[in-house]
Amino acid sequence: MTVFDYNAGAGLYPCKTINRRGSLGYKRFDSVAEALRFAIEDMPASLLRGSVLEVEEARFDGLQMRKLYEADAYPLTRRPETHHVIARKSGNCEKLKTKG
Repeated sequence: MTVFDYNAGAGLYPCKTINRRGSLGYKRFDSVAEALRFAIEDMPASLLRGSVLEVEEARFDGLQMRKLYEADAYPLTRRPETHHVIARKSGNCEKLKTKG
């Protein structure tokens, strides 16, 4: 089993909403743990499903971010009231467009 490095730097690409007013843009974090905390605890739950976390060359979707956040190895203290559920359907996100 591979050990995940929560201390690595990470980039978060929040879901792009159809209504672009007030939408979040790319955000860089010093650690994956901080990026996950922001995505799960601070970002609107409706944006998590279409968001992507990039760590070195790996990319993680909303469900994968949730699993990393809920893992026993997650190093930061969690806020108990922020365990929101990722909806299976979301009509307010566009597909993430990536280069390459």
